[in-house]
Amino acid sequence: MYIRTTQRKNKDGSVIRYVQLAHNFRDEKTGQARAKVLYSFGREDQVDKDSLQRLVASIEKFLGPEEALRRMESAELKMKFEESRPLGGVWALEQLWAELGIGKAVNRHLKDRAFQIPVERAIFAMVANRALAPMSKLAVEEWVAKDVPVTELESLQVHHLYRSLDALVEMEQELQKEVFFSVSDLLNLEVDLLFFDTTSTYFEIENEDLDEDEDGDYLLRRRGHSKDSRPDLAQVVIGLAVTREGIPVRVWTWPGNTADVTRISQVKKDLIGWKLGRVITVVDRGFMSEGNLKELQKTGGHYIVGEKMRSGKPEVEEALARAGRFQPVRPNVEVKEVIVGDGEARKRYVVVRNPQQKERDEKLREAMVKTLEAEIAGLKQLESGGHGKAVCRLMSHKTYGRYLKLKKDGLPRIDKAKLKAESRTDGKYLLLTSDDTLSVEDVALGYKQLLEVEDAFRTLKQTLELRPVYHRLSRRIRSHVNICWLALLLIRVAEVRAEQALGELITWDRMRTELDRMHLGRFSLDGGILRQRTETTVQQARLLKAIGVEEPPPFFQITT
Repeated sequence: MYIRTTQRKNKDGSVIRYVQLAHNFRDEKTGQARAKVLYSFGREDQVDKDSLQRLVASIEKFLGPEEALRRMESAELKMKFEESRPLGGVWALEQLWAELGIGKAVNRHLKDRAFQIPVERAIFAMVANRALAPMSKLAVEEWVAKDVPVTELESLQVHHLYRSLDALVEMEQELQKEVFFSVSDLLNLEVDLLFFDTTSTYFEIENEDLDEDEDGDYLLRRRGHSKDSRPDLAQVVIGLAVTREGIPVRVWTWPGNTADVTRISQVKKDLIGWKLGRVITVVDRGFMSEGNLKELQKTGGHYIVGEKMRSGKPEVEEALARAGRFQPVRPNVEVKEVIVGDGEARKRYVVVRNPQQKERDEKLREAMVKTLEAEIAGLKQLESGGHGKAVCRLMSHKTYGRYLKLKKDGLPRIDKAKLKAESRTDGKYLLLTSDDTLSVEDVALGYKQLLEVEDAFRTLKQTLELRPVYHRLSRRIRSHVNICWLALLLIRVAEVRAEQALGELITWDRMRTELDRMHLGRFSLDGGILRQRTETTVQQARLLKAIGVEEPPPFFQITT
């Protein structure tokens, strides 16, 4: 007698495995060995493992542990170690994928589609690849076949991946909404502050996409303001909305020539119906315009926005010049409220100061003044031929030039009034908010949380390797961004849970490295297959528990 697994393939391409207790006997008519099922334990994913453990324990109790061990050693089984694949990372991602309901949401959108390929499995494979070992879609085909164990996906072809990407882009808006509600319910998110920002990613192509194509498949890759310092290349703009916990709520993909200030209305419109409650949108100085502020206040919304301190606006100058005592609210965070104007012109500012940064700014200014004094002294030693060029070079310097002015003798001198005015901004930044009910502390700390968006973009570009993007069709580019968003969602949930459970920040890179030391080995055994994982280390068990994932079973497959 032995335990075996059989499998049945469904019309949608999914595979269901069953666990059975079987016994081989010789057919008297044919003279060949046949298997007789003595008992069926049901579906592999629904097996009562405790009952199996009790069965094993009872057998061992009857035989005795020593006798059982001797029987295994004397069986002279022909076992061959065929391969070993990293297991822990993909296992953790797959459990989070299922817990967050992403796979179910994808399948709901596919229920009326007659796909002959496992679309949901292909999408997960691309998401897992982005989180574990980012590579091209072409390389994912080999990655799945040879490098990682993905449940119910032994192999797939690259055209399956592209068809799955096309299916993903068709459901992107509804999927993002469903995933958000699932995640918010599961993690008990309170979306009282929503952080929004944009970034860009470029393509190494010489020309932009033409905007006159009727099908709209070639409209995204355009030149525009590059946040990667590559204005010479076509790019796309990516918008990301993130909660205070750093959980990405939604992602947008726009043409590369899209200005930040033009997307506020669409963001607000796209989030209508998400039942986010009273949301205060926090954006950086790039969104500072009267039109954007009005859009942010529509439908009862409020904003916290960074104000440019060198804008020259009278109200900004007044806010910075206004006397008042700073109140400490957190280490190295001091705040002061300033109200400027009355009636419709009334504006509520919060001046935030970092004492340590103020001290650093003062020292940098002192060093700069010494450098300028030395440069000016050196000019006096020059002959008339080189004097003019040196003065022009110094006056046009992008940093030094704004602190200098020319005297009647043609020599520059330090503008002390300018230095004094600049000193008012040492260690400070200025915030404008439309909400009078928020405390100055919440305003200041809320804006600091905008760093969560920056961290998210950093993860997208570094950990998930957003670029290079190998696609040219707009729908494929959007799908690629959605794949990266789903990967970001999974790893941020893992990071947030780990930090909450362990009381320390543990990056996904660190988790991935440790978890992928857990391997799944494949052995051939007398014509059958045995898949067994390595023993869980103390650190692996600690991480899995922290992110809310059970340890993988010791045995994944036993067939004869």
